[in-house]
Amino acid sequence: QVELVESGGGSVQAGGSLTLSCKIGPYDYSDYCQGWFRQVPGNEREGVAAIDAGGSASYADSVKGRFTISKDNAKNTLYLQMNNLKAEDTAKYYCVIDRVLPCDPIALTLTLNYWGQGTQVTVSS
Repeated sequence: QVELVESGGGSVQAGGSLTLSCKIGPYDYSDYCQGWFRQVPGNEREGVAAIDAGGSASYADSVKGRFTISKDNAKNTLYLQMNNLKAEDTAKYYCVIDRVLPCDPIALTLTLNYWGQGTQVTVSS
């Protein structure tokens, strides 16, 4: 059973930064497509970022240039560095992994085979 545990959410003012972490276990899933999506209650899921086994990243247009996805395979941990946060980034952020091609935020959000419990990010303007 895949386990994904997110952390690092919180409340920040617009323009601030947060780094989300996702511990993935209990086995090595470094060859999976890994990423993040977010959701506001009542709204559809939005794929945010994805990173493939080789470390190539892709982003939603809404976060490009502000968010950076990365991973540490030795620690089985996925990260999302979020800079210059905006009020519209407020959502619950979820870590997700899957074997999808292409490895991009949209594909990960469509399959949703393995995802975590989420961590809340609130940005005040």
